[in-house]
Amino acid sequence: MKKCPCTVWAVQGHFVLMMPIRNLLYLFGICVIILHIIGSCSAKFIEKFIDCFFETQEKEKIMSAFFAIILGIVQGITEFLPVSSFGHVAVLEKYWGISRGCGALFEAMLHLGTLFAVYMAFRKDIRRVCVEFLGIIADLIGNLNLYIHNRRTEEQLHYAKVITSSYRRFAVLIMISMIPTAAIGYICRRLVVRSALSSLVAGIGMLITGIILLVTDMGKAGGTRSAREVSYDHAMWLGICQGISVFPGFSRSGLTICMALLFGFSRTYAVKFSYIMSIPAVAGAFFMELGEFTSPSMSLELGFDFVLGMLASAVTGYFCARFLLRLVHRMKFRYFAYYCFLAGMIALAGSYLV
Repeated sequence: MKKCPCTVWAVQGHFVLMMPIRNLLYLFGICVIILHIIGSCSAKFIEKFIDCFFETQEKEKIMSAFFAIILGIVQGITEFLPVSSFGHVAVLEKYWGISRGCGALFEAMLHLGTLFAVYMAFRKDIRRVCVEFLGIIADLIGNLNLYIHNRRTEEQLHYAKVITSSYRRFAVLIMISMIPTAAIGYICRRLVVRSALSSLVAGIGMLITGIILLVTDMGKAGGTRSAREVSYDHAMWLGICQGISVFPGFSRSGLTICMALLFGFSRTYAVKFSYIMSIPAVAGAFFMELGEFTSPSMSLELGFDFVLGMLASAVTGYFCARFLLRLVHRMKFRYFAYYCFLAGMIALAGSYLV
């Protein structure tokens, strides 16, 4: 008799949850040691490297720019993997003692940089969605004119059908998904800035992301749904997942792709939908943070560092996007889950060390 996948997962999940506490303590201790070695050695190496080429007066400015570039590279790599780029950036900033006092502007600019890479990776689909979106607006305006005309003349002219293709439906689904994303992002914007100051939140978020990835992989989620078969309820739930991912550690792509697979999306369409729906969210987050450019903490040097980080994330994302997206398409999610567990433990260990 063939076993039910849910039963198999329940047995395996029970085995994972029943891991001896002693082994968890050993793992936590190893993470503490790894974090201390990597963090202290990398910071000292960077500092000594800069000392060799620059004078003491310029050291702080160069260090700040150097760290911005490193964080941009980290953002460019992790943005295309379901492991939370924001969580990695927040943990590194916390461990290196980086505090800029400009809200989440730097993180928003890093995401803006990788937005260029997202566009290049999905440019054909994005162009089609934009063209069809303009067509939807044109048809809605035309239907409004017909409505006014019918009311005035009492004629019964037929309205144009708005959703006429899969790409038009795709555009509507993205617009619907933005409703909960924008609401959560706007309501929680101050809480997000505070949570980014602690690696504890990022560590917990990575562990939760790892659990979701593991459950999705063990449950063999996924199907054959395309844009024509996706409901507006699905889009709302995906928008909620994207809204939750404004907190560090909760992977935006991880949550949205896993939710899409649980809804029966094909893996290809789930990845495409996840990254294309991020475009208005990232753009909106950047515009919300624009006011930080006028904050007292902002300076010309700091703004230059922000631009350097954004360019580094754009260039890194551009060269890594295709390879990393191929991994997401083909690689089992359990391996990303294991990485999230390790990174989460390191982040939690760092919250007690720093």
